[in-house]
Amino acid sequence: MTASSAVLSMSKIIKPLWAGRLVNTVKALGPTLTSCREKSSAAPPPAKYGGRHTVTLIPGDGIGPELLNHVREVFRFSCVPVDFEVVHVNSALTTEDDINDAITAIRRNGVALKGNIETNHIMPPSVKSRNNLLRENTEGEYSSLEHESVSGVVESLKIITRVNSLRIAEYAFRLARDKGRRRVTAVHKANIMKLGDGLFLQCCNEVASGYPDIKFDSMIVDNTTMQLVSNPEQFDVMVMPNLYGNVVSNVCAGLVGGPGLVPGANYGRDYAVFETATRNTGKSIANRNIANPTAMLLASCMMLDHLKLYDYASLLRNAILTCMNETRLHTLTTEL
Repeated sequence: MTASSAVLSMSKIIKPLWAGRLVNTVKALGPTLTSCREKSSAAPPPAKYGGRHTVTLIPGDGIGPELLNHVREVFRFSCVPVDFEVVHVNSALTTEDDINDAITAIRRNGVALKGNIETNHIMPPSVKSRNNLLRENTEGEYSSLEHESVSGVVESLKIITRVNSLRIAEYAFRLARDKGRRRVTAVHKANIMKLGDGLFLQCCNEVASGYPDIKFDSMIVDNTTMQLVSNPEQFDVMVMPNLYGNVVSNVCAGLVGGPGLVPGANYGRDYAVFETATRNTGKSIANRNIANPTAMLLASCMMLDHLKLYDYASLLRNAILTCMNETRLHTLTTEL
């Protein structure tokens, strides 16, 4: 079945669930509603324009535009009180004009839903990447600090700061406590990068001392990837620097079915951006109507949770999970 047919079938599932007023949905889906609420450090922007929210929509590259079209179709059918401000980012441009427009829109609206954007490798090393503003972690190897010291020798700097390490560690432990989790694992390479990853690990240990009810341990990143494949059930909440998070999140997505299934969220102090958990653009299957829309739809549910539109988030999430359990509704991708 094509992706658009699956979305249409999900819309048919939503319709009977939506019968009656919204207050009836709260009663029917109460337990699920409570368990799906996401906590973040960024306060959601207040509703405006008659109780509606405006969200920045960045289609991105590859399959991004078609996935976000599915989201807009489902939102329209479900009467979700969200209006989208569409901002296109052309990854082929060598200037930052589109990125600046997107950042301005995110600052204006406070929330964004985006497709993946290809990294422009044509830019010289002196051009500082601003894509980091759209990620949860903003340092590590993604700081874009590199230079050619002599011909044929390139130095790349990895930035680890105490402030940001404490912030992400505190978030991890607070999330674990809020969700009733019992264990936090810090993933690192402090055996080799004794100062950089050593500082990150030290900060995690400091924060852990304030959460005696939560077990804390650490694991070297290469061992972590092996353990994820051989014994994934041992992990609960995992916290790690930027690059390791990119690698481990892709491993986890592969373990549960593929990049089309897992949503992602980037929480900052003032803004929140929602997208798929993996960063591939899927150009090889673009415009063929076979891309799995599940990850982007679930990311939109996380966005609705963030906007405190819990009833709509719960409604859509239950419809998605119902579709995932229907064999005839699986898309033609290899992810399911």
